[in-house]
Amino acid sequence: MPIKLLVAAPYFCYVTKHFTNKGLSHNMKFTKMQGAGNDYVYVNCFEETVADPQQTAIQVSNRNFGIGSDGLILIMPSETADVRMRMFNSDGSESEMCGNGIRCVAKYAYDHGLVTKTEITAETGNGILTLQLFPGSDGNIEKVRVNMGLPRLTRAEIPMKGDPSSKVIAEELTVLDKTFKITCASMGNPHCVIFVDDVADFPVATYGPLIENHELFPRRTNVEFIQVISRTEIRQRTWERGAGETLACGTGSSAATAACVLNNLTEKCILNHLSGGDLEMEWAADGRIYMTGPAVEVFSGEI
Repeated sequence: MPIKLLVAAPYFCYVTKHFTNKGLSHNMKFTKMQGAGNDYVYVNCFEETVADPQQTAIQVSNRNFGIGSDGLILIMPSETADVRMRMFNSDGSESEMCGNGIRCVAKYAYDHGLVTKTEITAETGNGILTLQLFPGSDGNIEKVRVNMGLPRLTRAEIPMKGDPSSKVIAEELTVLDKTFKITCASMGNPHCVIFVDDVADFPVATYGPLIENHELFPRRTNVEFIQVISRTEIRQRTWERGAGETLACGTGSSAATAACVLNNLTEKCILNHLSGGDLEMEWAADGRIYMTGPAVEVFSGEI
């Protein structure tokens, strides 16, 4: 069935694409948003119902025959927080958390009147997180600071095969012709961080999926390839579990921050340059990692 897209001001137009309606039982309003280029289709489930989010995520994420995104995020009521987020990758699999996605959830909730305060809580698969919202001159939210929580470093927490209580810091992993030194952490979802000399030229699409699906990771893993520029600056490319390479990954940036410190490569406050934009990262004295970055509404429409 057709998709009608109302593009954000100052221009608007209607775009029709062929769309096979397998996951939707009725017309559904949506909003396309991005944080540092990590883009998702957002649905306000205070008003809408998504009966089959896995199939819907696959359909709307398709960049040729759908809306085009890294996945689907549902903004839902919560009994324990101001809002609840559920996040589905472009392959339909559900992830526990998305750092760039939750900033956009906060922006949507404030800009569309679901909340009226600039410090809110959000329920996720990684527990309840606290977010600080920063309005721009027009009153809408421009950036959000997220308390991403404590990095979880044992194999049991990540999860990984091996001694459940052991940590994985600069441990060797051979894939094809290369032996990497990996540092792993969970930020509510699993991450494998690898340091490389030149991240721009690194064959992420070759090694990313092999590490994502390596037998060490029973729930698969996200993979961050990191180039250290200085003690306060890094560059990141990410191969996301269930989505492939994306322009940014907030939980991955948090895991990379922890890995940089654990390997004594950077300070605890760094600027991370991702393919889609920059994130300000801090591993604070309370042991939690804080991420500050943009949240942008691109357009709204109806399927």
